[in-house]
Parts: sequence; structure tokens; C-alpha cells
Amino acid sequence: MPRFFIYNTEAGERSESERNILRHQFGIMMKRLWFGITWPSAVLTLIFGLWMWYLLGSFPQWLMIKLCFVIGLYIYHFSLHAIYKQQTKGVFKYSSQQLRIWNEMATIFLVAIVMLAEVKQNMSMVWGIVGLIAFVILLMSAIKIYKLIRNKNRQT
Repeated sequence: MPRFFIYNTEAGERSESERNILRHQFGIMMKRLWFGITWPSAVLTLIFGLWMWYLLGSFPQWLMIKLCFVIGLYIYHFSLHAIYKQQTKGVFKYSSQQLRIWNEMATIFLVAIVMLAEVKQNMSMVWGIVGLIAFVILLMSAIKIYKLIRNKNRQT
């Protein structure tokens, strides 16, 4: 979804006719993705997550940490909904660079959630946090490098 936000924002740099065509098409695609896939997936994840919690019966430490990341992912989801509503009204508060960074937030949450689900007690908390911080630094560095390359290509 954030990728569409980026494209929709960058469409503003085009001529008026191109911008209108692109934003109309992105609007259709965003609506279909948001209400056809993203929201139903969020609801099903919540239902199956609560069911899994019920089936486990206990509440181990790794699950509590994982749930914190899942709650963070839902907060992220609601922030995307706010951006979606803004863009459908023609309000573009964020630059494409800010949206690129926001796009990677889901990746960070998902890596942390999957890591906790797979390794559970087999990994120390310290190494997990160090690994996640290293992953975030690598991801943000890649975004910065991409921006530099993109700006260089625009100048030539």
C-alpha cells in the first residue's frame, strides 16, 4: 500500500494530464488493495491470532514480545489508513522519500514477528535486539543509497 502512496505522490511531479490519469488509476488500485486485501487480512489475522492465543493456553515471554510487535503493526495499519484517506481527498502531506521510509516499517515489524515465531527461546533477547537494529540500519542505508542514485540519475 505505501508503494502506491509513493507513486501517487510522485505523480504530482508530472504534467497535469499525466497526473490526473495516474492519480485516477492509482486511486482505483489503492481502493481495491486496501478494501479487498489489506483490511480483510488484518481482520483475519486478528481472529486467528486470538484463536491461537486461546489454543496455547499459556503466555510465554516470547509471545508477549511478539504481541507488542503485532500491536505496533496494527498501529502502522491504522496510520496507513489515515494516509489513504488523505490521498483520496487529494492531500499529500508526505514526500515520496518519507513514504519510502514508512514503506519499510512493515518489513521491520514482519521480520521481528517472524523471527520471534521461529526462534522463540533458542535465541537470546540481546542478540535478537542487536540483529533487529542491524537490520534496520541496513534497510535505512539502502533507502539512503537509493535516494542518492535516483538523484544522480535525475541530474544526468
